[in-house]
Amino acid sequence: MTAPTPTPAPTGAGNWTFTDDRGQLSSAPRRPTRVVAYIQAGATLLDHGITPLGIFGSYHDGDAPDRAKSGLLALDEVAYFGAGESLDPERLLAAAPDLVVAVSYGGSLAYGIAPEAAKHLEEQVPLVVLDVGQGRSLDEVRERFAALAASLGGTEDPAATAALDAARERLRTAAAQPDPPGVLALSAAGADQVHLARPHAWPDLRALADLGVRLLDPPPGGGANWSTTGWSEAVSLAPHLALADARSNAAPLDPARVGDARVIPWNPELPASRAAHARFFDAVARALAP
Repeated sequence: MTAPTPTPAPTGAGNWTFTDDRGQLSSAPRRPTRVVAYIQAGATLLDHGITPLGIFGSYHDGDAPDRAKSGLLALDEVAYFGAGESLDPERLLAAAPDLVVAVSYGGSLAYGIAPEAAKHLEEQVPLVVLDVGQGRSLDEVRERFAALAASLGGTEDPAATAALDAARERLRTAAAQPDPPGVLALSAAGADQVHLARPHAWPDLRALADLGVRLLDPPPGGGANWSTTGWSEAVSLAPHLALADARSNAAPLDPARVGDARVIPWNPELPASRAAHARFFDAVARALAP
């Protein structure tokens, strides 16, 4: 699916428009400045110099924002409006936002907002939905957020481009070993079960593969994004490195459950910015270095 061409906003205070990944055109008489965003989107906008007035979480989140996926957001300074069914659209609207930014996973629905609540919000305030699902590459996701941020007057630190280029090269070098180490991405589900990520389903994991990282794929069957199995299955894949889901909905991981593998935290909902992706690639490169 080709991303819609964004309609850029003027640099002044005139009319603002943006076409999101549903093909929906949002408009406002002036460029929005009071943004409420899904937590991943809010962290991304911050990396472009735009501080949201508030954020909301996913159906997996609770009464507080998930620190693992909030990026550099100062959570004591940004309002949290809940997650999923607990998100109260009236409370959100009472904060007088002039834009709501959500994500989707390949469909038209705003993730983390009940459909009825999303419909009500969109009747009151522009709602932009960007696709972060498996149909998009990491570069495509990042560039769509960059386009939205630019329309809002934001820009990423120019140094982030050089940092990302350098991180890619370090990871490519670390992955280019005679016997490439295997990398397994997983989300702990307790003492008896683990969710093993299917690499093709995650833009960030596909980006690792494109840079030469040997990702371990669980056997076919089960879900499209995860294979839920016992820990013995994970160990049988003989990973050298385990990327462990660090989000609050994942169970704590006992490193002994993945044998001799080194374990580093993994956020499947990284901020979609050059700076955040550079940090991710650098972390994996350091873990793979001989």
